[in-house]
Amino acid sequence: MRSTRRTPRRTTLRTAAVVVGAAAVLAVPVGSAFADSSAVAPGAPVAPGAPVVVRLADGAVAKVYKTGPNRFEADIFAGSTKLDTLVSRGGGVAYGRSDGLRVVLQPNGGVTSWMEGGEKSRPKPKPKAVAPAPVRVVMPDGRIAKLAADGAAGAGGERAVISLADGEVLGAIDLRHPSAVRDGWTYKLVRDGERVKFVVIDGRGGGSGWVYDFGSGKLVETYGAGAGAGAGAGAGSGGLR
Repeated sequence: MRSTRRTPRRTTLRTAAVVVGAAAVLAVPVGSAFADSSAVAPGAPVAPGAPVVVRLADGAVAKVYKTGPNRFEADIFAGSTKLDTLVSRGGGVAYGRSDGLRVVLQPNGGVTSWMEGGEKSRPKPKPKAVAPAPVRVVMPDGRIAKLAADGAAGAGGERAVISLADGEVLGAIDLRHPSAVRDGWTYKLVRDGERVKFVVIDGRGGGSGWVYDFGSGKLVETYGAGAGAGAGAGAGSGGLR
């Protein structure tokens, strides 16, 4: 609480058109400390009747009323002095701004406020999930597999793109079409619990196999007599899409 006395001042409400609703310019005391608005969340509707009180970012308060169908008013007070009023009607949003304070009256009566420069307290959108970069695997047949997830791991977006060493793409597999055959070699995506594995099988060499972790591309298992040695890539058509 400040020890210096301050005389509240009242200013004229100014409005300007926005995409929906109206933008109201709000006068508030200068130099007040930051505090979050918390009494009414942006998504919490205000019922008709007694006002709901919201403490604003600079210490002032807003008394929110439902004054009609799709209409809300927020009276702004500094102590016992009424400073101004924001009005949201017809599904519009009302904005208040003065001396660094920003106030938003939502179409359902919810109120938020923040001080300019208070970025840590301003509502921020959740960051979007970023898919990891593809993992490159050189397979025993001399071909290349690029393992990539189109979505979050475990969400069914895992995909393996098979190509020759010179970059020519032969095709791709995913969890909806998890297997393909080319020149006797089989390429498969296999779900193991929450993990996905990439499996390469040499059908011409007695069924020897190599199992790779999808996320890292590391070889995690081998089986069969020929699994310790690779073989050259064949030519011709196969089952890759």
